[in-house]
Amino acid sequence: MQWPDYSLIDCGGQEKLERFGTYILRRPEPQAIWSKQKDERTWAEWDASFSRNNQDQAGGWIFKSQPLKPWWINVLGLKIQLQCTSFGHVGIFPEQISNWVSIQNMIKTMPECKLLNLFGYTGVASLIAKQAGADVYHVDAVSTVLTWARINMEASSLNDIRWVAEDAFKFVTREVTRAKSYHGIILDPPAYGRGPKGEKWTLPDQIDSLLSKCALLLKDQGRFIILNMYSMGYSASIAKQLLSLHFPQWKIQGNELILKAESKVELPLGIYSMAYK
Repeated sequence: MQWPDYSLIDCGGQEKLERFGTYILRRPEPQAIWSKQKDERTWAEWDASFSRNNQDQAGGWIFKSQPLKPWWINVLGLKIQLQCTSFGHVGIFPEQISNWVSIQNMIKTMPECKLLNLFGYTGVASLIAKQAGADVYHVDAVSTVLTWARINMEASSLNDIRWVAEDAFKFVTREVTRAKSYHGIILDPPAYGRGPKGEKWTLPDQIDSLLSKCALLLKDQGRFIILNMYSMGYSASIAKQLLSLHFPQWKIQGNELILKAESKVELPLGIYSMAYK
């Protein structure tokens, strides 16, 4: 789809060159193991470039002129603030655009939708759902990220999203105990993480159990669940298998999340699977 405020210009040499609004960013991309398709002049036209320390995941930004202050882009009619974070992220994952459109379209056809967004980050999916008419519960363990998401909500002239600063597994467990129910759930779990009280999350050890609890939250009124996975080399078939075991009577689909560059190469950046009625 056409997205005026974003473009993947090129990728290769384990890097990617992207335009977010008026700024061009150059960042590491381990998936891009082919050669760069654009010339060096194009690759030199960045406003900010991130390099990572090979010994850990930390790194740093270099700015062409001065550090970039937070800036705004438009995403499906929403105002989303971006900024250069210490881990090289900017507050949005553009390859999710197809999922956001799917969420928007599904909710618009539903008479009501109570949505749970787990590991919700800066809230783009939550805002998309709220704009489409959902009653949204947004869960993330990092309070500063919740503040960022709230800023995005207010800038987009939305309100009444319920922000929950808590470990996702603990929150879902409590909701099951309280016999709560939802119409839709979105999960975007990291490979590893820590909750606000030091709770440990490891995807290989806990994702199956988390999905079993999600199935209980969706058993009465559930219409869809979307699982995104970015790390550890998992395939779309694994994500589909996970959902098919917990939602055996639902339709299942899934695939890679891919961005097509201006240089015509395609960059896979994760996987997703969706179960739905």
